[in-house]
Amino acid sequence: MSQMPQQAAPAKCPSCAEPLESGDLFCGACGYDLSAVPAAPPDHPTLTMGAAGVGPSGVEWPPPEPEGSGNPAAPHLPTDLAGTDSGGKPLPGSTPPHGSPASPAPHGSPAHGSPVSPASGVRFDRPPEPEEYPLQAPDPRVAASASSAETAETAENSETAELPKVCVACRAGRVDDDGYCENCGHAQPRERDHMEQEAGPVAAVSDRGLRHHRNEDAFAVGHTALPDGTPASVAVVCDGVSSATRPDEASMAASRAAIESLLAALEQGTHPQQAMHDAIVAASQAVNALAEEPPSAREHAPHQNAPACTIVGSVVASGLLVVGWVGDSRVYWVPVDRSAPTARLTEDDSWAAQMVAAGLMSEAEAYADERAHAITGWLGADAYELEPHTASFKPDRSGVVVVCTDGLWNYAETAEEMSEVVPADAAQRPLHAARVLVGHALDGGGHDNVTVALLPFPEPPQGAGSA
Repeated sequence: MSQMPQQAAPAKCPSCAEPLESGDLFCGACGYDLSAVPAAPPDHPTLTMGAAGVGPSGVEWPPPEPEGSGNPAAPHLPTDLAGTDSGGKPLPGSTPPHGSPASPAPHGSPAHGSPVSPASGVRFDRPPEPEEYPLQAPDPRVAASASSAETAETAENSETAELPKVCVACRAGRVDDDGYCENCGHAQPRERDHMEQEAGPVAAVSDRGLRHHRNEDAFAVGHTALPDGTPASVAVVCDGVSSATRPDEASMAASRAAIESLLAALEQGTHPQQAMHDAIVAASQAVNALAEEPPSAREHAPHQNAPACTIVGSVVASGLLVVGWVGDSRVYWVPVDRSAPTARLTEDDSWAAQMVAAGLMSEAEAYADERAHAITGWLGADAYELEPHTASFKPDRSGVVVVCTDGLWNYAETAEEMSEVVPADAAQRPLHAARVLVGHALDGGGHDNVTVALLPFPEPPQGAGSA
């Protein structure tokens, strides 16, 4: 989970006495606003550094149209980009290509803080149940009979009528509009606690994790066709900034805006790298819009800051692999032939990466620091000048593209470690592989929300790639 400044919270909720964790802005049980708690002393900001460029060219595609000062750079090969560790250092046996940056310089002013935490939940498919229930659990045979009758009556009266939700705990009570069972009072899991989706060859899974009270990650996947009929696959993953206001809304708004922009641009024939750049700009505007609220709202919550999130995305189309990002979520390249080199295709906008790139700290020192995961780039109304990072690659072999938040890569940081946990059949079974990767993070502790999307990259035509 990305981090920005946040205020302290009491050990227990003043309203319902539910235990809280440091950094909570609202009670996970009753929703009590904790903003009145005195703010913690702010950390000293770190220095801002410039942005990095992209590597050499080699893609037979019309060059991207210029976009002001943020022109996407020319593409280069994933085999040219050495697998890197979290500090951007080349992995053993790898040599960075000529012109490739060892690490990007982050943009904007850094942010500090620590992640929030708390409660649980899982999504279940629920069978139809009757409208009315007694205060105690009814006889299962009676409930089943009533359920069948209610289903038949509903189908006759309205084809679009929604059946009532049934409690996941007692399996008898109806769930009210507040999300609690009318029979036993059990709080119901939220839909975003665990999400899965397939879209053509692309698949994604997101999970709340084991330590946080809600899922602040979001993803969007899709597939379309270029004007010449060539298929294109797209995935976007966003990580809400936990110390910002409504981070779950920010990540959802950004992912939806980005996927809509990407699919529309690709269908019109826009170069994928330019389409990625424009999609990040669209996502930024969507998150900025969340901060546009009436002055009266600020009067009731003066300590709230603007919603914010990170973003990372990838496009696979016509033999190209395009990535774009702002923040510390990542993209990894894992070839089907595991004897071939793997690579991390993004560089973090984070305090630790900045310190290592500036030569002020070693990688071990930087990542041992409590500020290691403080981000230096994000989407939001309080972010500094937006500078989307984009890059294009032209792989010479088949593989799978892993797009993920730090909730996963914290448990498989280097390219080699990620390659070891990605199933061998990930290109053929992306949804299964995504579930395995989320399970790997949960088995490792599940300290953060976990989101991963997988895009298979097909075998390029003979002569299309580089050796």
